[in-house]
Amino acid sequence: MSVPAIGRWLDILEATGQVLIVPPYFENLGKRIVKSPKLYISDSGLACHLLAVETKAELERSPFLGALFEGFVASEIVKAQLNAGRRRELYYFRDQQGLEVDFVVPGKGGVVKFVEAKASRTVTPRDAAPMQRLAAAWRRPGAPAKLELLLVHRSPRATVSSRAIAPGVQALPWRDFVRQTR
Repeated sequence: MSVPAIGRWLDILEATGQVLIVPPYFENLGKRIVKSPKLYISDSGLACHLLAVETKAELERSPFLGALFEGFVASEIVKAQLNAGRRRELYYFRDQQGLEVDFVVPGKGGVVKFVEAKASRTVTPRDAAPMQRLAAAWRRPGAPAKLELLLVHRSPRATVSSRAIAPGVQALPWRDFVRQTR
């Protein structure tokens, strides 16, 4: 199959909501930015089926759990934007030194959210470090945006809903994140 044909098929899959193509966020932070888009299957159930993940136990053991959870979070962000009548704005950030933040989400009033999706049930301040490093580079003189740093994880229901995991970073169970994005 030719590269142009693959591109046309990806356009069709994106137009029909089967996949999300997430472009990199370009902001001059004095860094060399990776410019390739990320691709997610919009329906996590379909993604599991294609990966032959049929049960919750298989999902828990799957080497794809992190990528599947990240795709789920991406889909929830886009659904919330579209359901609110807003334009789809979802990006990611990665530089050539390996600094990566899963999602950069511009919002109302100049607020920019950095969202890191972690498939683990518990999170530590170390999980917030990439967002904090990017936020430090972002907060330069004259920077217009207010930043919100969110670490979304698969917490069990019995835990505290939202908490500061590191300076300036809120850890949210995915259920609370979904409610918050509506």
